[in-house]
Amino acid sequence: MTLKLERIYTKPADLDGYRILVDRLWPRGISKVNAHLDDWAKVMGPSTELRKWFNHDSEKFADFQTRYLAEIEANPATAEFVKKVAEQLKQTNVILLYGAKDEQHNQAVVLRDYLRDSGQLPSL
Repeated sequence: MTLKLERIYTKPADLDGYRILVDRLWPRGISKVNAHLDDWAKVMGPSTELRKWFNHDSEKFADFQTRYLAEIEANPATAEFVKKVAEQLKQTNVILLYGAKDEQHNQAVVLRDYLRDSGQLPSL
């Protein structure tokens, strides 16, 4: 099974998997039906302060990554989220959905890398 990223505004490339929105805010213009979500892990998104500071500025991404990883580590919901992702990966693909336009500089990239590096997921 695979851990994937997908922008929620694009036509779903893969409906064969467990789809988790990892944004703290619901994406504008997306209906809950069209989102094809299995879960919305809004508590795993970056804090409002961090999100506003970053403002999707790719030049701030390295600092954003460091700060967001610190938030993930301090988040009491992280252990349960990692456990849920690990359980789903035993059965199917897991797709982390995000709303950002920049596909390489966003919180889903950081969260995916954190999950991969956690050592708690099945071999990917």
